[in-house]
Amino acid sequence: MHAEVTAAASVPSNEFFLARQPILGRDQHLVAFELLFRAAGEDDDAKLTDGAAATAAVISHASQLGMEQVVGEQLAFVNVDEVVLFSDFVRFLPAHKVILEILETVSPSRQLLARVAELKELGFTFAVDDVIEHSAELDKLVALVDIIKVDVKGVSREELARLAASLKCTGKKLLAEKVETQEEFRLCMELGFDYFQGYYFARPVILSGKKITPSELAILRLLELVNSDAGSEAIEMAVKRDALISLNLLRLVNSHAASGPRIESLGQALVQLGRRQLARWLQILLYTSAGARGDLESPLLLLASTRGKLLELMTQHVRPGDSASADLAFTVGIMSLADALFSVPMQDILDKVEIAAEVRAALLEREGDFGTMLRIAEMLETAESGRKFSAALKKLGLGVAQIREIELSAFNWVRELTHEAH
Repeated sequence: MHAEVTAAASVPSNEFFLARQPILGRDQHLVAFELLFRAAGEDDDAKLTDGAAATAAVISHASQLGMEQVVGEQLAFVNVDEVVLFSDFVRFLPAHKVILEILETVSPSRQLLARVAELKELGFTFAVDDVIEHSAELDKLVALVDIIKVDVKGVSREELARLAASLKCTGKKLLAEKVETQEEFRLCMELGFDYFQGYYFARPVILSGKKITPSELAILRLLELVNSDAGSEAIEMAVKRDALISLNLLRLVNSHAASGPRIESLGQALVQLGRRQLARWLQILLYTSAGARGDLESPLLLLASTRGKLLELMTQHVRPGDSASADLAFTVGIMSLADALFSVPMQDILDKVEIAAEVRAALLEREGDFGTMLRIAEMLETAESGRKFSAALKKLGLGVAQIREIELSAFNWVRELTHEAH
């Protein structure tokens, strides 16, 4: 059956969602996303096992939406099998934006190698997926690919060291996939890997005796004042106590008011920004002040901001017209990675601030509507479908098509957020 027909038959247009998994460089900046499509059926194994159907879905939606909306300025890794490689529709992908990832099931026949060479002539770049050994089959592909993806879960630590050393001799870039802990990341760094895929950066590494710094605590206290509807004078005084917050606030407001008169006073800045935007900005500032880079390119901040916007948009569907709940939902999303940010248990962070009971229950126990939304966001990140995902959507009264639209809106919002900072 032709791949487009297979795709149409296998993937009802509203019955699947998009997952994008971050790929980082050695400097821990985001360089790409792997795009995955998952069916949202009741079965825990309900995913797009037909490679052609999955890739047709990726191509169809990327073409409709524009790849920039899905991955921003980053590259997109897209899985391709033999059917896709020989199809015409693969050419609908923008060659400058994608890395075609040859699945491990593909046999490197003479015809297939010729087809890959032909697509390279058209400007496509290739990676080979799920490598766990340096085989003769792999060597047939090596000359045509730029990146070799190694499944770090598929080999022992000792085998990984030998494999990395062997693969480095090919001169190709090495990507470690399924990196889930900081220990795995450090090992892969030592072994010379160039790229890293996985959520190791979002896993909290709790450091005994670690304290939240005074500057971070000042932001948390200020957030508490804003959320408790404190007077403008009290908020202005709190901002003035921290020179870094004051400076960043003035810079932020003036960057948004480039055409108008320059704002010099903190009082003016607070009026111009408004309380809702001030709360958003403070939550984002937490990540940029605590993060090593101090900018908006931290993958942890990008993930937290995406979660925040996802939860806010879900709440707008579930509780229409309730802007207070939408703001609380944003807080849940962006604060859900604070333990990874500070290397401090979530309970300790929440003990430092007065926070709504609904927010606390969501962050600590994944309870209530916000807790369910947070679980959905986490399942979207890891491309987990099946019964739990379907049950969570059903509990909130959300459909798969709605979730997909919410995802794309969140991706777009975060992309615009990072653009504004540059």
